[in-house]
Amino acid sequence: MEISAKMVKELREQTGAGMMDCKKALVEADGDIEKAKEVLRKKGISKASKKLNRAAENGAIIDYVHFNNRVGVMIELNCETDFVARTDEFKELGRNICKHIAMENPKYVTREEITSETIEKEKEIYKAQLANSGKPEKVVEKIVEGKLEKFYSENCLMEQKYFLDDSKTIDDMIKEAISKMGENITVRRFVRFEIGH
Repeated sequence: MEISAKMVKELREQTGAGMMDCKKALVEADGDIEKAKEVLRKKGISKASKKLNRAAENGAIIDYVHFNNRVGVMIELNCETDFVARTDEFKELGRNICKHIAMENPKYVTREEITSETIEKEKEIYKAQLANSGKPEKVVEKIVEGKLEKFYSENCLMEQKYFLDDSKTIDDMIKEAISKMGENITVRRFVRFEIGH
């Protein structure tokens, strides 16, 4: 299939990737823009993973107050340099994550923050729910593990599906931003306020 300059330009505008990367991705995806985005995301994420171990000791406190003034969020979004922290792209990423937190109300940034007591309590609840199911112990264990994974994906910010695009998690969004901005980016912490809660 013929890959036009218009297609490359459109993909570049949507992803922020370089011209040659966009062209290669479109060739690989037979001209399908959505598939080409996936190709770029996969490649971007692999580029981003190389930056994940670098120290992110700069950044910004970014906030968002929902239009009804009943929910507000503040996050500490870290990166490696003050230069990146001041960019519109970095601030926009922070605002989008804040909006997501306002809508989805995660309890933790990552699963590593959850205490072993909380995890054990969840497991006990799941086992109690299955106590009279008559299922073998191994099957019960598998079901409990599955329910625990669901608990993580519902309560941990990094594992939640982005509320405006459920084809990616917050972790995917951050890895895409890392590959575009060329620096490690992390959410250190957040706080969510809601009237009456």
